[in-house]
Amino acid sequence: CPKCKYSEFDDYGVGNGFDLPDKDCPKCGTKMAKDGMDIPFETFLGFNGDKEPDIDLNFSGEYQAKAHKYTEVIFGKGTTFKAGTVGTVAEQTAFGYVKKYYEERNIPINKAEIARISVGCQGIKRTTGQHPGGIIVVPKGREIYEFTPVQHPADDPNSDIITTHFDYHAIDEDVLKLDILGHSDPTQLRMIQDLTKMDVTKVPLDDKETMNIFLSPEPLGVTKEQIMCNTGTLGIPEFGTKFTIQMVEDTKPTTFAELIKISGLSHGTDVWLGNAQDLIKNKIVPFSEVIGCRDDIMVYLMYNGVEPIKAFKIMEFVRKGKASKDPDTWSEYVQLMKDAKIPDWFIGSCQKIKYMFPKAHAAAYVISAFRIAWFKVHMPVYYYASWLSTKATDFNVEAMIKGYDAIKEAIIEISNKGNEATNKDAGVSESLYLALEATARGIKFENVNLYKSEATTFGVKDDKTIYPPFNSIDGLGDTVAKNIVSEREKREFISIEDLQKRCKISTTLIDKMRLMGILDGMDESSQLSLF
Repeated sequence: CPKCKYSEFDDYGVGNGFDLPDKDCPKCGTKMAKDGMDIPFETFLGFNGDKEPDIDLNFSGEYQAKAHKYTEVIFGKGTTFKAGTVGTVAEQTAFGYVKKYYEERNIPINKAEIARISVGCQGIKRTTGQHPGGIIVVPKGREIYEFTPVQHPADDPNSDIITTHFDYHAIDEDVLKLDILGHSDPTQLRMIQDLTKMDVTKVPLDDKETMNIFLSPEPLGVTKEQIMCNTGTLGIPEFGTKFTIQMVEDTKPTTFAELIKISGLSHGTDVWLGNAQDLIKNKIVPFSEVIGCRDDIMVYLMYNGVEPIKAFKIMEFVRKGKASKDPDTWSEYVQLMKDAKIPDWFIGSCQKIKYMFPKAHAAAYVISAFRIAWFKVHMPVYYYASWLSTKATDFNVEAMIKGYDAIKEAIIEISNKGNEATNKDAGVSESLYLALEATARGIKFENVNLYKSEATTFGVKDDKTIYPPFNSIDGLGDTVAKNIVSEREKREFISIEDLQKRCKISTTLIDKMRLMGILDGMDESSQLSLF
């Protein structure tokens, strides 16, 4: 119930906020929600339509550029521009500039004077760039020059991209900014859909078995010891990193709403560590009541009798981190909340917040994550193949082919390196953990196959077997991988020499492929084959 929080979720065997029965709350008579996340529309446009809307759209990274171009089709030519950024001189850099200036000229100067002069250099333009997903939209009938000059990125006049010359922060209250973001989740979901021929949007978001992987790996048919992880969320977006797995362990979510709260907490600044985490650990409030997303502030205040417009203003003030920057306004808001008998823990939590994630954004991320998690539980081979194809950065394909024990050994070997482990080691370790889990569930990685493996994506042979791609071989890049696939389609390779020449493979890689057994049964030279 949105008003008194009465819950019958467990009675209906579903997750929070989905497919609830249409009826009044038996406790207070309020109409109970059927389908939604309790996100007030006012957080989008304000109570009087006076707030700049924050529109974020997640696209596959491969499709992002097309989505950017398409905005021109929707709004008309000359109305959409990339959001420009201006990098300014920071305090330390300014200090360095002044110090170096006087040192080069052998002019004696003390630190206090350097600090005084450097203030004049701080905040001036140093570089220009562009927001990775921001698109500025100019209203019809208006010119971009009424708001900002424009430029090509890095002053390249041949570039077809035009960005705003002024930093977009300077004009974001005057024109609309769309955030068209590149994300790997839609890429993974698309790959799963292509492999399974199943509509991913039809995945039930109230599946109990999928919900249970946030508590333990048991729904996957494995133990914590087997997969070296206390939850079943390895590789699940929003819930699969060391930091978020620890959050899942601390919070033990049982409803969809709690998953959204975790997503909000992990994306915010000073929202979880030293804030909500302490409230839960010290048993001051249960996890379901802590502030997770910016909308939670407004909704909580409104439910506790604060006037809606004031609740909205407090939410906007807190989510921008102003509570610590503007003590006078904050003390007014504190008094207002105290008059409404808002508890001290809530006020104290608001005061610490520097940035808060919007609930709608968290909900969009979690819906994608839950869909991917459903495939992990019910159609695992497609999950692992898609994760390794779209998310993994580095591989130890030899260990993966050898199976569970070799994978575990390789993980321990990297772990023993401690601080000496490289970024590549971290990437290899991440993919090995997923491979360990897959093999513990009975899924096998076959050797790279010259005629069956793909160039860059893991292929599914059957519901228990995955083919690694050519680019999973250490040192073999995407270009050579694509060469092999394109050449084998033309005609069969008659020898190792023929393969090396046609696909432009180095001798070192050929030796590696020999050792892996990929070239078994092939003649060394074309002459022998012809003979």
